[in-house]
Amino acid sequence: MGKEEKVALPNTHYGALTIERMLRSCQGIFFIGVGGISMSALARITKRQGYRVGGSDRTASEMTAALAEDGIEIFCGHSAAHLDGYDAVVYTVAIDGANPEYREAICRGLPVLSRSDYLGYLMARFSKRIGVSGMHGKSTCTAMCAHILGEAGDPTVLCGAELCEKTHSSCRIGSPDGVFLFEACEYMDSFLDFYPSLAVILNLGMDHVDYFHSMEQIRRSFRAFAERADGEGGVLCNADDSECLQAMEGFAGRVHSFALVAPAEFTAERICYEKGNTSFDFCRYGARLCRISISVCGEHNVYNALAAAAAAFLVGVHPEQIAKGLADFRGAKRRMERKGSLNGAEIYDDYGHHPDEIKATLQGARQMGYRRVLCAYQPHTYSRTAGLLREFVEALGEADRVFMVDIYAAREQNVYGVSSAQLADRIGEKARYCGSFASTAAAIREEAREGDLVIVMGAGDVFQVFDLLWN
Repeated sequence: MGKEEKVALPNTHYGALTIERMLRSCQGIFFIGVGGISMSALARITKRQGYRVGGSDRTASEMTAALAEDGIEIFCGHSAAHLDGYDAVVYTVAIDGANPEYREAICRGLPVLSRSDYLGYLMARFSKRIGVSGMHGKSTCTAMCAHILGEAGDPTVLCGAELCEKTHSSCRIGSPDGVFLFEACEYMDSFLDFYPSLAVILNLGMDHVDYFHSMEQIRRSFRAFAERADGEGGVLCNADDSECLQAMEGFAGRVHSFALVAPAEFTAERICYEKGNTSFDFCRYGARLCRISISVCGEHNVYNALAAAAAAFLVGVHPEQIAKGLADFRGAKRRMERKGSLNGAEIYDDYGHHPDEIKATLQGARQMGYRRVLCAYQPHTYSRTAGLLREFVEALGEADRVFMVDIYAAREQNVYGVSSAQLADRIGEKARYCGSFASTAAAIREEAREGDLVIVMGAGDVFQVFDLLWN
């Protein structure tokens, strides 16, 4: 008999009012998959609201340890007995339908909610809700906007990455009458459970090919997200992105725009790149509002900062506060995060896992003035690697040297016959197949030299390479 196939869990769509009734007498909420970035943030917010909170994950991690320190009951592994004392369950759709906690919750007749449905319920209580969507740059843009809003007030923030040194977390719990800022994930249309007062659309492109099968499907999903924004705030979209424009054709609601090239409501003028720092004039309808300086490089980060600034301006933040908030920004965790030096080379960590992200990051690295740019890359999922193989070859070709790590499977089986070794062969002489973390660390130690920039890149567990580099 073959391996038993996983059973996908539903992404529930109850709505805020229904969930309010479901949780009316609830005192304890249990989170299945609590170690994830988004789930951990929801657990923290729920704890702050006065509920008893517990959760489980497959293995212990720094995140689960931090949650335990915050007073959240943590279990390693999954067992039906973990639900004792809890009245409701929130789950991530990444878990399997055979999960014993999920099955036990159903048997007990407890309210069982998907992550996105529960998040939609939490944010419905806030009058100003900024949802940052797009295929690339969501976490960085959200983190930038969090800095701005933190300078101007007391926001609540949910980000897909750990925020910078101001928060040491993927979330920030603020005032009930403050802005609710959240990263809106498009995978499996999760963001369609959210109703922002301002919907930000950074860019569109082909990704998550195990769910999205065409650009037409992606455009429909983002258009549906835009239609969930209320009439007062509307939509803020990238006027330089043709797919964004196509998705918004005929949209009846209020539309704001940002761009570097095309005519738009918000623009970045007099852009200056210098030794990893970037500055530009933040303008509205051609009139300068302020000069913005950020300590991150690359044109893609100009787009992120411009969108963050425009979103903050639209919810009432003064330009001087926008400039000050972005000046303090040092990057989100695993988004070109400096880790140290080796053999005189600077070592960075980056989450990029899509060809567009990789290309943008490597091109931005070129602007930092290093002798060579070396990239150790771990592909994320077989479906993405197989579906975008040509694009990965082109993107990784921006580096001077590429060290290929074995593919991170995530939720998939390799039914595609694709491998990192194949990708290295396609890239050519500049690529070296390493496979394991140990071999990758050894290759970096062997080849990195003074004046080089080394980026360890990927959305999986490639960060484990750092434990081996200096040991």
